[in-house]
Amino acid sequence: MTTISTRSRRRTGGPGRLLLGGVCAVAIAVSSVAVATSARADLPGPPGATLKAAAERSGRYFGAAMGGDRLNDAGFLAIANREFDMMTAVNEMKPDATEPNRGQFDFRAGDAIYTWATQHGMRVRGHTLAWHAQQPRFWAGLSGSALRTAMIDHINGVMTHYRGKLAYWDVVNEAFAENGSRRSSNLQSTGNDWIEVAFRAARAADPGVKLCYNDYNIENWTYAKTQGVYAMIRDFKARGVPVDCVGLQTHFTGGSSLPGTFQQTLSSFAALGVDVALTEADVTNAAAGQYQGLTQACMNVPRCVGITTWGIRDSDSWRGNESPLLFDRNSNPKPAYTSVLNALNAASTTVPGTSTPPSTPTSTPPSTPPSTPPVTGQPGACTATFRSAGHWDGGYQGEVTVANNGSAVLNGWTVQLTLAGGQTLANVWNGVNTGTSGTVSVRNAAYNGSVGANASTSFGFLVNGSSDAAPGALSCTSP
Repeated sequence: MTTISTRSRRRTGGPGRLLLGGVCAVAIAVSSVAVATSARADLPGPPGATLKAAAERSGRYFGAAMGGDRLNDAGFLAIANREFDMMTAVNEMKPDATEPNRGQFDFRAGDAIYTWATQHGMRVRGHTLAWHAQQPRFWAGLSGSALRTAMIDHINGVMTHYRGKLAYWDVVNEAFAENGSRRSSNLQSTGNDWIEVAFRAARAADPGVKLCYNDYNIENWTYAKTQGVYAMIRDFKARGVPVDCVGLQTHFTGGSSLPGTFQQTLSSFAALGVDVALTEADVTNAAAGQYQGLTQACMNVPRCVGITTWGIRDSDSWRGNESPLLFDRNSNPKPAYTSVLNALNAASTTVPGTSTPPSTPTSTPPSTPPSTPPVTGQPGACTATFRSAGHWDGGYQGEVTVANNGSAVLNGWTVQLTLAGGQTLANVWNGVNTGTSGTVSVRNAAYNGSVGANASTSFGFLVNGSSDAAPGALSCTSP
């Protein structure tokens, strides 16, 4: 079992995370995540020369965290403007910063970061609305229904101010203990439904923003905490609780390493119908192989929408003595920067997380590698290739790659496939389906119909049924 350092950021900037003892790290072998040093030939345009340009080639983002004190740091701002297209405020949007007194909100610090970021073409991720730490001081004197009301009022006040402005909100942060149970906190003492209430209040306050649950030590699929969070998200999706994404903080610091099950964790959460994101990444000594591995794992999961590092330079890091970021204290890129850039440029053209999430699988997510071989449709300019992204008793998750093997751009595509008897199509993302059983067709979504020469895109889907047999008779046509 891989053990990852426990963390709890504080406004003072001092170390606030305790390290778990008995670390036994399981690193992904570099050979298993090898990335080409040049961009894939099937991607449009030249390789991205910056992190954001490389990530945007596959419809993803590459972000960083910044504190308000960095708004006067010319070196930080220069790198941020050049390399990143998503920004997260370190402390300035947390509950204690935004509501210092009951009903009295102060958005000046958060707005300053938001304004700088958006003026430089970036999107902003809100962090965070409900957390056991850094709470408004007056919450300490509340309990029960009074605290519950204060939480809802805080969510309404903050989200009303930022309504329609942010890309994501970390609605709830770090609500689980290491054994997979709920963390003991004043919010938990208001009732086990407090997280659900927070998400429903957030959706009512801003229907357009993506709502996320964010936590650390949930990168290893075999870890109890990961399973606890997974069970909650599965339950929420089954009951229609509005959760859109899961943030995995990805702190591989304090002696921990990238677990071998990391990609399985990402794909398992994604199979529930949520986006996944690496929200606070840092790695001890900026190990290039581990940075490459976590980036490649994200790129291999279509619904992994992006990566954020918790700072830019080692001097910005909460663990600066471990040199965990992509730029050194003198603003120079490290070898890990190059490994991440190469992994981003090698990603597929799949646009992640932009369509209606699929419905929840009815049972256990994929836990073993798929055994079904790829199925390829008829040859021609437009071809369709199926692969199993995971299977379980009662269904499977599939992915179809639509490739343009011709010399002209495809302007729209339709894939036809035949499901086995007793199978039904549960949901589709990155495509629009006609029919749910027997022979069904899936046409492109509004954003991925144009496929350049020798390029590709893909769509995913869930199938329910007693058989996990792959679909047959694949064909691809283009107008």
